[in-house]
Amino acid sequence: MSGPARLLAGSEAIAAAMVAAGCRFFAGYPMTPFTEVLESMAALLPEAGGVCMNAESELEAIGMCWGAAATGTRAATGSTGQGLALMQESLAEMTLARLPLVVLNMARGQGDYFQTTRGGGHGDYRLPVLAPLDVPEAVAHISLAFEWAEAWRTPVMVMGDYYLAHTHQSVAIPQAPQGPEGASHGVLARPEWALDGSSGGTGRAKLVSPLGTAKQRDGLGGQAGYDLAVHYRACAERTEEMLRAIPTRVESMFLDDAELVVIGYGTPAKYLRAAVRELRSAGARIGFVRPVTLVPFPYAEIARLVRGARVVAVYENNTGQAVQDVRLAVNGALPVEFIGGLSMDPSGFGIAPDLDVRVLRERIVEVAP
Repeated sequence: MSGPARLLAGSEAIAAAMVAAGCRFFAGYPMTPFTEVLESMAALLPEAGGVCMNAESELEAIGMCWGAAATGTRAATGSTGQGLALMQESLAEMTLARLPLVVLNMARGQGDYFQTTRGGGHGDYRLPVLAPLDVPEAVAHISLAFEWAEAWRTPVMVMGDYYLAHTHQSVAIPQAPQGPEGASHGVLARPEWALDGSSGGTGRAKLVSPLGTAKQRDGLGGQAGYDLAVHYRACAERTEEMLRAIPTRVESMFLDDAELVVIGYGTPAKYLRAAVRELRSAGARIGFVRPVTLVPFPYAEIARLVRGARVVAVYENNTGQAVQDVRLAVNGALPVEFIGGLSMDPSGFGIAPDLDVRVLRERIVEVAP
């Protein structure tokens, strides 16, 4: 169920969607274009019985979220790519500790693709990543991100940008989830693994740690002792299971007779789609594909969707990152041309002069068979 449609800025809509999804703790450090989400959460969370912290830095923000998530509280954080770089160690450790968290990357352009999909932390881990096209889709993705985070006990990334944060659109926010009888503010029941202090000192204390849930005991060695490798293998198996189970999402159109297939994700894909539609109306045999899940990436779907084409073109606002995943998907069956490039405003916020349907149309035509 959703409430009435309202005209909201993307930042306001994303914040409202997080509160409606049951988020009751949010921490972050101001950095445009993430700042406006933090401001909106600061306005909304206290009224919902939650807490929003303007942290001293991104390091403190992710640490606060770690503590909140360990208690079973639905928590979220975010930043731009620069701030998320400071959070990478904790995000890697949270995957090993199996803690749910929703993370926003309100990116400046699309230069954070590698950071978002490969991660800058240590060890063997992957975070599910969603890349919404517009504000209504971002609202839907927030709810989905919390579902995945709790189902798989992992951080989940939602990738946005300056346009998503500042564009106003009419959007209906889902209603808050209903908690157990007597629960206030729509807070859901805490999971059984959550720490509440009640088991401390009983001999049955719960552990939420990147080192696993098995207790270390002095004097035990060999097979009877603590073995971190067992925990690491279990985490790797869980990650593989998660990436197989999460359904990949793809938008596509005009593929039946397409000789050229154009691929893009996030906000630029909206402009790219408009350019393809214009060229289609002029008789060009051009198709469009948009990966919505960046992790897991829809390799098999893209390989199938472009099978009848002669060439594939990829646009992204960077020097070429997602194009590598497209090339892996195509696996040499077709040439893959990069038609993107770094396009920035003087402040580096990611307001791209190249995000112009006319400009994109010209680039598409240049590589068309």
